Amino acid sequence: MRTANVRTIVIWSLVALVGAIGWAVLALARGEDVSAAWMVAAALGSYAIGYRFYAKFIAYKVLKVDKTRATPAERLNNGIDFHPTDRRVLLGHHFAAIAGAGPLVGPVLAAQMGYLPGTIWIIVGVIFAGAVQDMVVLFFSTRRDGRSLGQMAREEIGPFGGAAALLAAFAIMIILLGVLALVIVNALAQSPWGTFSIAMTIPIALLMGFYLRVLRPGRVAEVSLIGVALLLFALVAGRWVAESSWADTFTLAPSTLVIWLVAYGFIASILPVWMLLAPRDYLSTFMKIGTILLLALGVVIALPTLKMPAVTDFASRGDGPVFAGSLFPFVFITIACGALSGFHSLISSGTTPKMIQKETQVRMIGYGSMLMESSVAIMALVAASIIDPGLYFAMNAPSGVIGTTVENASQVVGSWGYQITPAELAKAAQDVEESTLLSRTGGAPTLAVGVSQIFSEVTGGGLKAFWYHFAIMFEALFILTALDAGTRVGRFMLQDTLGNIYRPFKNISWKPGLVITSGIVCGLWGYFLWVGVHEPLGGINQLFPIFGISNQLLAAVALAVCTTLLVKSGRLKWAWITGVPLAWDATVTLTASWQKVFSSDPKVGFFKQRQVFQDAIDRGEVLAPAKSMDDMRTVVTNSTVDGVLTAILAILIVVVIVDATRVCVRHVRRPALSTLSEAPYVESKLVAPAGLIPTREEKEEERDAVGSGTGS
Repeated sequence: MRTANVRTIVIWSLVALVGAIGWAVLALARGEDVSAAWMVAAALGSYAIGYRFYAKFIAYKVLKVDKTRATPAERLNNGIDFHPTDRRVLLGHHFAAIAGAGPLVGPVLAAQMGYLPGTIWIIVGVIFAGAVQDMVVLFFSTRRDGRSLGQMAREEIGPFGGAAALLAAFAIMIILLGVLALVIVNALAQSPWGTFSIAMTIPIALLMGFYLRVLRPGRVAEVSLIGVALLLFALVAGRWVAESSWADTFTLAPSTLVIWLVAYGFIASILPVWMLLAPRDYLSTFMKIGTILLLALGVVIALPTLKMPAVTDFASRGDGPVFAGSLFPFVFITIACGALSGFHSLISSGTTPKMIQKETQVRMIGYGSMLMESSVAIMALVAASIIDPGLYFAMNAPSGVIGTTVENASQVVGSWGYQITPAELAKAAQDVEESTLLSRTGGAPTLAVGVSQIFSEVTGGGLKAFWYHFAIMFEALFILTALDAGTRVGRFMLQDTLGNIYRPFKNISWKPGLVITSGIVCGLWGYFLWVGVHEPLGGINQLFPIFGISNQLLAAVALAVCTTLLVKSGRLKWAWITGVPLAWDATVTLTASWQKVFSSDPKVGFFKQRQVFQDAIDRGEVLAPAKSMDDMRTVVTNSTVDGVLTAILAILIVVVIVDATRVCVRHVRRPALSTLSEAPYVESKLVAPAGLIPTREEKEEERDAVGSGTGS
């Protein structure tokens, strides 16, 4: 026993040392080359320490997870929404559901400020805020029959603050789903390779679902091998299709993709969770994690240098071409999902608590999945930081700023202090078989260029075009898994809300209710997507500028609910665990909201932008990005809507926080007045490990359970 303790101390000391050296190099190196491998070392060392010690402390000391307590999946198992799911499959589902566009795109855009601010927030933010939020929400939702975040707010905070939370959460969910869908459409439009490969994941997932449910129950290893083999074949076959006579069949226009996405979202929302959603997300996780691990390995092998400065001048000036605003608060808003995401709280109180086998698994699934997503964000930041800064800014600055030719772009980017020649810009596009890389805003193409550079160096300097298009397709697959799970969660939220008016909706597996609410949710985000595809300045494009802020405002709601529940459940001394992240998130996000509404800089403030464009209309002028007077009027409308929506959402979140504070203070003063909506204790009959790898004790319990017929 003593030897084991010494070994453990040595191992964790080495892990801490590697992480500390990585941080020291990133923070102290100035005017010298820094390898991207140090960023990976700092991240992995910090994640390991956070998961091993901080997450375990919260799970067992603060939350007091109970393996003897039956979860909703066990007690309410109906084979539709409630279904005890193997922890490995559920880990894949949860990770795939939370990992959308944010961790891929946000860090790429935040690289404008330099690699250091983003690295600090992604790692520190996830350990102390994002992963904590996900785990704590999952725990409390599991204790409440899988209640949605908004419904928990209504039951635990009260009807006033709860109503504000319900309204804010549902509105933000529709915005997030519309933005995710738009990114998918942009990635798959005119891409037969990506469309075919992603379409094939649906029948593969159905096969896996029936294999686990009917053919070979519990054989997760078998179905994983089959699924991965078929997925790899679909990826290879996708390129064959793109080069064959079938290419036209899978080359879809954006409007056609919208129809298919809405139809898929509806079907995935109403089918039993074991049939399509869980196996498809589990399957997607193999590609996601596999690609990220290969990318990290590629960084270690190729040792690319971070070419972006640690901190750029744009961080202090706030006039960056990628996004306007100073480092505080906008780098935190831009990174969003990679460190802290309100969207995750909807998944943690949506599909996952209805499928988890044991309370003890919330650490691995809630905290662990968020660390996995944060690692994706770090790799995205690495990809953006190793390419030439001149190319980075040429790709991410709008055409209205840098022009449409490589000559103009080279000149403008050079005036910012980042030199790149027209020939180098043309060569970069030629290497990945694109006609141009100028103004490829949104972050996804930049990530693809970085990925192609790392992988091509590992494979001998060739295949850049192959890896670039592979990365584009990978991003679409990454985001689609968040769209289908998000639609189902939106259905849960709407059912919980309508259930307060008409009780049958409270039964989330009531078939008329699930069909009606799925149709409403798909119809809402589908409408904004359809308009956005047909009108470049309309529909979801209109709401895109408030994507980051709305996501972080939703995180404030989740942290407020968690803090309230910690206080009301007798954990007042531990309320700082979510209270401190809540205070930080509220400060950052409400500051950003205020600036986006009232800033006198038209690049930042919505109302100031409205005024500038309205004055130009009065003068008969057309300003970029508008191309006509009709576009000018659309920009005025968009700025007005965005400003008003941002203000309304911020007010709703303030209402939630104030009401939550009132409830907490009342509980401290008069605990007898507080009530908890926690489900009664029921002893669990299932036996399942808490982590990915069973301990010796858990293996013995499983053997005993199998012998008695109660094993999972």
